[in-house]
Amino acid sequence: MEKKADKWWDKSGKPQYGGELVLRINSDISIFDPYFGNHHSQIYSAWMEQLHTDDWTTDPAVYDYKIGFPPYQFVKGNLAESWEFTDPSTYVVHLRKGIYWQDIPPVNGREFTAEDVAYHYHRLYGLGSGFSKAAPGHVIDTAFNNLRSVTATDKYTVIFKWKTSNVEFTIQSLLGNHSPASCIEAREAVQTWGGLNDWHHAIGTGPFILQDFVPGSSAILVKNPNYWGYDERYPQNKLPYVNKLKFLIIPDDSAALDAFRIGKIDAVEGISFQQAQTLLKTNPELSHFTRPRVSCGTIDPRNDRPPFDDIRVRIAMQKAIDLPAIARIYYGGTADPYPQTLTTSYITGWGFPYEEWPQSLKEEYAYNPAVAKKLLADAGYPNGFKTNVVGEASGDMALLHIIKSYFAAVGIDMEIRTMDSASWTMCQSGHQYYQIINRIGLGTLGMVNEPIKHLKKFKTGSPGNYSMVSDLVFDGFYPKVLTTTNIDEFKQVLRDANEYVARQHFVISLVQPRLFSFIQPWFKGYCGQFGAQTDHNQLLSFYLARFWIDQKLKNMGC
Repeated sequence: MEKKADKWWDKSGKPQYGGELVLRINSDISIFDPYFGNHHSQIYSAWMEQLHTDDWTTDPAVYDYKIGFPPYQFVKGNLAESWEFTDPSTYVVHLRKGIYWQDIPPVNGREFTAEDVAYHYHRLYGLGSGFSKAAPGHVIDTAFNNLRSVTATDKYTVIFKWKTSNVEFTIQSLLGNHSPASCIEAREAVQTWGGLNDWHHAIGTGPFILQDFVPGSSAILVKNPNYWGYDERYPQNKLPYVNKLKFLIIPDDSAALDAFRIGKIDAVEGISFQQAQTLLKTNPELSHFTRPRVSCGTIDPRNDRPPFDDIRVRIAMQKAIDLPAIARIYYGGTADPYPQTLTTSYITGWGFPYEEWPQSLKEEYAYNPAVAKKLLADAGYPNGFKTNVVGEASGDMALLHIIKSYFAAVGIDMEIRTMDSASWTMCQSGHQYYQIINRIGLGTLGMVNEPIKHLKKFKTGSPGNYSMVSDLVFDGFYPKVLTTTNIDEFKQVLRDANEYVARQHFVISLVQPRLFSFIQPWFKGYCGQFGAQTDHNQLLSFYLARFWIDQKLKNMGC
């Protein structure tokens, strides 16, 4: 008898049912409703689901899902079973049959239908069902602001109509958009309570039911006994595997690492190189994974005010910083030593990666304090100038002080002003800082999400335009991409936009570090996938249903 060939995932062991999975969240949970947009302080994608998801059967050696923009061949249906374009502006989605809402009033376990999908997008983008304007958190959503209509034509078919006939734009908007805002809520719940931001009103189609929430402390979810899903790797296995999910709210990284060391939590992610170094010394046996941070660190000067309205000043600031030294010394060689432009170089085939830059442009980013001083003198600042930067107190202050010392060496005296997270967020979103905002933790370059969104980063008047850029050339890239008719044209416009940003030096590029994730030996199935835990909250219901706990290893404490 011929032996059955092993699958690549067999090395993870046979999945087990039971037990609880305990994860850490680094901020309190404040959002329970996709109506309010994408926030890090949410976990509603643990009980609500999306149309599309990742392909669980893909070998990580082929594609590892460690960035937020998966190539389309690795996107699979979740609530959707199949989809097609009937013409360039019409996208038809066919839903799976036999999906049911959780058995909670007022939905009471009824079947999930196309009307639910239409209602969700009507509510978010003001397209019908009594909604005439976009929800506050979605007014500027690049991925969907060209959506014209969403119609349920029968119980299992939804038709999306777009204002643009750009197929590539449409694909990115739906298939590439794994944002939490794509999670679909129960319309009866909204109609009954007017909204879902009270955690008691949490209802979804997902594998877990929110059972309890204590602000500032924890959230507990239990297994949905009527969940529809099965494991694609083991098609006979009904999901989820674990009986309970527990999210512990632990803002302090050191406290989280301490909890991890004693086995109180099963995984920690989003750990810096410096923190990872310590953990690897004390616990070398732990499995760990790395992935690029969601964006490159940046220093964002206001381009609408002197001295930063002079490109020579911005180039001087860039040349004052030794990026390879930061990558080598501060990040221990784990970070790419090169600058980034809009689209991260980790998205292969998109944007304008550093290796394609002409040498003359590379020189503008090369460390050279003498040339930086000359540029400042040519711009009218032979003795440098004084400025200030607003930074988030919980951010990477050590790196910011390194940048301060680099600037000081060329005559730029930068005062560091710190704010708590809430004040800093309000300051940056309201453009209330006078000169520079520090975006080391979440910068405006090197984005890992769907590239269409990058074309509004420096658009005049955009809330995300933290450097207050007003540039007619850049403003023209987004309308231009809407007129492209195939993927190659789309990529060319994106490449041109990336090159233009690199040449204009709107912001100062640092390097794009890698973040570390550590797991306990008994936590199985996790391979560092983006959005699988709680730092980006994208596909919690999908991944957490498929992970399992090896009870024997956990009981042994190893």
